[in-house]
Amino acid sequence: MQHRRLVYNTALLTLSSLLMSGIGMAFQVWLAARIGTSGIGLYQLTLSVTNLGATFAISGIRFATTRLVAEELGRDKPSGIQAAMRRCLAYAAFFGVAALLILYFLAEPLACLAIRDARTIFSLQLAAFSMPCIALCSAMSGYFTACGRVWKPTAVHLLEQLSGVLLVAWALDRVGVGDIERSCSAVTFGRLAADLLSLLLMSLVYRIDRRHHFEAEPNAGRLTGRMLRLAIPLAVSAYARSALSTLQHLLVPRGLRASGFSADRALSGYGVLQGMVLPVLFFPSCLLGSLAELIVPELTEAQMRGDRPAIRHLVQRLLRASLGYSLLVSLFLFLCARPLAFYLYQSSQAGEFLRLLAPLVPVMYTDMTVDGCLKGLGEQLWSMGVNIAEALLGLLLVWQLLPRYALAGWIAILYITEGFNFILSAFRLDAILTGRRSSSGTAARRSPARPQRTA
Repeated sequence: MQHRRLVYNTALLTLSSLLMSGIGMAFQVWLAARIGTSGIGLYQLTLSVTNLGATFAISGIRFATTRLVAEELGRDKPSGIQAAMRRCLAYAAFFGVAALLILYFLAEPLACLAIRDARTIFSLQLAAFSMPCIALCSAMSGYFTACGRVWKPTAVHLLEQLSGVLLVAWALDRVGVGDIERSCSAVTFGRLAADLLSLLLMSLVYRIDRRHHFEAEPNAGRLTGRMLRLAIPLAVSAYARSALSTLQHLLVPRGLRASGFSADRALSGYGVLQGMVLPVLFFPSCLLGSLAELIVPELTEAQMRGDRPAIRHLVQRLLRASLGYSLLVSLFLFLCARPLAFYLYQSSQAGEFLRLLAPLVPVMYTDMTVDGCLKGLGEQLWSMGVNIAEALLGLLLVWQLLPRYALAGWIAILYITEGFNFILSAFRLDAILTGRRSSSGTAARRSPARPQRTA
């Protein structure tokens, strides 16, 4: 039954991810043609700051919700789910509103001092109002993932994607061609409207679905403490990683300018690599992204049952499938990089970058599966620690290599940081599966008197 549910949910999430990624890819191609590579670069820099705000808004609540609800299901205590969700939604609302206020009132200094482009001020202020929507939707998505009813948030996200494309196109239609500042604001406005619609629909679907569960027990297993022990460490780790990653992205155009690029050429080169090539590189990862998300509650429930053989068998099958699939994707992208990039973007530079990065695909894709397995086994803090170390390494390399090697240095940095992350994560997962090191979740399972330690 568990295997059938995983296969069904993976197929559903993969098909929807392919559809949404296809829509997103087509939209990205149209957007690059509409606002140009410099506009894409400016928008990507804006996203690097708003993503930091979104990290603060979420503050670890999606994974905490998935893990907490899965633990209640694994203990056969569905009556605790509503109590858990009340706490998770309150947590999400608090951090979402806090992120809104911080991003809105700090938009001007962030634009002028961090991005060093005042044209992004209004875009940052608009993006601030998306923060509560993102936080609350993350908590509700975590709930549906744990319960195995992923088709519900999937349908909401699909409607959000479609509405976002239409709203951005409508907003851009009212902006003059070549006006980068207003174009960036129009794209942000369209995304804000789509986020508001997503929150409305997700809230409606969740309100209907929660009838599956009975009223919460008066003493629901110290849920507040368990939630905070899951979310807060993840949040702090995510803050550190996101801040380092944001700083790294903000330094890229500066490093390119230091290498001799003009301001527009630096922004354009960053836009080509970050806003055009990487989306193509990650597009086929929909299948593995779905597996990485859905494996978390499956492994958590197996861990709560103490079923180590099932855990080992499931992880090994996933890793073999991930490696085989990623090798095929890598070969295809390497052979078809130039015609594919020219067909999508009419850009020979994008084709060269895509071919150079194609051999990195097996490492990137397999690492996604390893990361999902580690989170499902309660090793989320280890994963975040590795991610922080990767971001710090990337920041140091950007500072040292970009002024000397320009875009070739940026590509080398991607290889070094992705390989660093994968090697550490793979060794950790192998140590857990072979019994050389117990996961935190396993240690908690051996202490039934204190179930909250499963975090």
